[in-house]
Order: sequence, then structure tokens, then C-alpha cells
Amino acid sequence: MVRTVAFVILATGMASLPAMAAEQYWVARDAVSKQCEIVPKKPDGTLVIDLGKKKYASEGEARKAMEALSDCKKK
Repeated sequence: MVRTVAFVILATGMASLPAMAAEQYWVARDAVSKQCEIVPKKPDGTLVIDLGKKKYASEGEARKAMEALSDCKKK
């Protein structure tokens, strides 16, 4: 009985891990090359500069925001 309960708790915890590890994206610009990019972790502000000051739930949302930023427009 104890093993069954422990197994159910473990299985439930493992099933919820992907939901807890939801990915987040930021729009950033490389300080050296001045190229915009989408990064999966918060920019540090020295080598990669955070442009949008906002995190996005999906890469698609981040890409739309990057295209709208004037700093990321192709010149």
C-alpha cells in the first residue's frame, strides 16, 4: 500500500514537470554585432541587451515583438 501511494505521488510529480518548466523568451540584441535575437533566458545586460523588457510565452510571440521593435529593423 505504501509503495503504491509513493508511486502515485512520484508519477504525478513527474507528469507535472513539463508544466512547471514552461519556456519563456526574451527579445535581445547582441552588444557587439548589434543583431537582434530571441533568447530562452533573461539577458544579462552586458553582452546581450534586453530590448523588450518583457518575457514572452512562445517563440512566435517573441518573433512578432522583435519584428515590431525599431532597434531590430533591417537597415
